[in-house]
Amino acid sequence: MEESNKIVKPEIVQRVMNKLPEADIVAKLSDFIKVLGDGTRIKIIWILEENEMCVNDLAVALNMSQSAVSHQLKTLKTANVVKSKREGKNIFYSLSDDHVKDIFLKTLEHIQE
Repeated sequence: MEESNKIVKPEIVQRVMNKLPEADIVAKLSDFIKVLGDGTRIKIIWILEENEMCVNDLAVALNMSQSAVSHQLKTLKTANVVKSKREGKNIFYSLSDDHVKDIFLKTLEHIQE
């Protein structure tokens, strides 16, 4: 082993290695963070944190086409960030649970430090 790769505290290295999550969990975390890493989706989350909305209202609020908003909502729904409910001809979207709001608000708090 090269001098620069010599383990100084093998017991600590082994302990932290044992605590690393499984590869599938790391992949799921990475995918979830990627979903949140889009400006339009952040705006949608911001809006839905305040109030549930239908696609048409979101499109107006974001100055985007209904199709473009629907595409982003599908991504957020697949990642379980948002949920939907039908009322007559309209489908209303909201955040799926308080965890999403907490993650979003904690991230916001972090970047504002």
